[in-house]
Amino acid sequence: MNKLPEFEVYGYKVCQEIGKNYQNGRVTYRGINIKNDQDVVIKQFRFGVKNEWSGNKAIAREIEVLQCLDHLGIPRYLDCFDAGDSVCLVQEYKKAQPLSVPRSFDPEEIKVIAVQVLEILIYLQGREIPIIHRDIKPENILVDEELKVYLVDFGLARLGAGEVMAISSVIAGTPGFMPPEQLLNRTLTTASDLYGLGATLICLLTGTKSRNIGNLIDSNSFQIRFQHLVPKLSLRFIEWLEKMVQPNLKDRFKSAEVAFLELKPLYVLTLPAVELSNAIIELEAEEIGDILMEKIRISNPVADTILEGVWQVEPHQSDPPHTPDYHAWIAIEPAKFVSNEVECKIRVNTRKLMAEKIYERQLKLHTNSSPKTYTLTLKVQTAPMPQEIQQISYGDLVMFALMFAAVVVALTEIGTITVAIAVTLAVAGAIAGMITLERSTFVAVGLIVPGILTGTVALTRSLVGTEAGAVTGMIAGTMAGIVVKDFLARGLNQGLAIVLLLLTAALGVNLGLGFKLGLTHPLIMLAMVITSLPLVTILIFEERQLIHRYRLGEQKQNLIKP
Repeated sequence: MNKLPEFEVYGYKVCQEIGKNYQNGRVTYRGINIKNDQDVVIKQFRFGVKNEWSGNKAIAREIEVLQCLDHLGIPRYLDCFDAGDSVCLVQEYKKAQPLSVPRSFDPEEIKVIAVQVLEILIYLQGREIPIIHRDIKPENILVDEELKVYLVDFGLARLGAGEVMAISSVIAGTPGFMPPEQLLNRTLTTASDLYGLGATLICLLTGTKSRNIGNLIDSNSFQIRFQHLVPKLSLRFIEWLEKMVQPNLKDRFKSAEVAFLELKPLYVLTLPAVELSNAIIELEAEEIGDILMEKIRISNPVADTILEGVWQVEPHQSDPPHTPDYHAWIAIEPAKFVSNEVECKIRVNTRKLMAEKIYERQLKLHTNSSPKTYTLTLKVQTAPMPQEIQQISYGDLVMFALMFAAVVVALTEIGTITVAIAVTLAVAGAIAGMITLERSTFVAVGLIVPGILTGTVALTRSLVGTEAGAVTGMIAGTMAGIVVKDFLARGLNQGLAIVLLLLTAALGVNLGLGFKLGLTHPLIMLAMVITSLPLVTILIFEERQLIHRYRLGEQKQNLIKP
């Protein structure tokens, strides 16, 4: 067991030896700063001739440069001292192990390591005079338990493409991790350190020890052949790694920054893909309270992978709070799956939704593919409002108006316009009187027929004959009875019913006269406007009132808004 050096006189106590390289006379110790009890690393460079340190300007320059570095991924240089037969550099101690120590990293963790090393290289290459490390290998990259990365050992560092710093006359790098231009002592660039990093990553991914990296190098092309050892890595990541270790300097990434930008979006492993049968789901309810269902097929065409998925309904301000396992009106089965072929059922319960509305929600499918999340749009058209809430039958009004128009046309064919108007006014008067007297349709019909017969028969006996008046009264009375029965059954206000029927009758008369005199006749047009405007206004107002009352009822039921 080698005796530990005594550096107390220089302010440091050596605790243990943590590394050595007898070839270039360097031993690394873990020590303590006696003044502040800080853990430090002491690198001792030994020389064969005492006081040789005073003439070694290269080491002095290295110390001067490295003391200026300030990066979290580079342990700070704290001190240096001449120990007589050696020179010692003191820097921060990091509780981390070199990558050369056997550890288990998954591919994504290896990517994290690569990204951090590239960030350190970007810092070094971005200085006013770029610094090239020249000895990137597993032994010089430390990783702690939190996967924080540190780059150490700048003993071979070079400033730009200029003079070699430190002890390059002893060793120029590590075989297998040096790019060809370094082996051939040619000009180095910002792409040179990428080769060593790429070779280091290959060692980690393939489980190859540093001393065996040469076994992967093709003796003819000098290419590192590793692809057959990593069948599960994604093709794009393999292509990126191949470019990192290209023998030809011009075929590599130009700099650490370029390599970093290319790496960031890549997935290391071959990932499953997602194929959806449809990206928009549109459902339409026919009746209030319908439960709707749509199927969506999800498949993964990538061999040797398994697709995993979890459904989520995106939160919406109108929906009640929900959990990943429950939603107030949307259900997806299965909510989770591990399969390359799956059919999911999307169920929508419209009982909690408002009628005659369009609902739109976003469904998220979280997967282990790339991209990780897929968004589907769900559109739901709820059923129309129930017909029974409508107090006014538009069909009845149309038929009523057409009946009066037909009566006028018929009477003008056998009489005069004056006769037609007289007959229809008599009918309208009878209708109003009937509605006022009785709500029962059967009683109304019994009253209206004699009333209309009396008025119209007396009026038309001398003009167009008893038959025309009788038939007219019969038709008008029967039709009015039907309409009245329907309106009163729907709960329409009696006074409003009178106004609607009278306006409708008047509109029908105007239509009949228009057919005889011409619809473009100024008086006919004026009469049409006078009768239709209030009729349309009443109908629109009543429709809105009905909708408003229905919506108030929905609010009392705490229905969900769109």
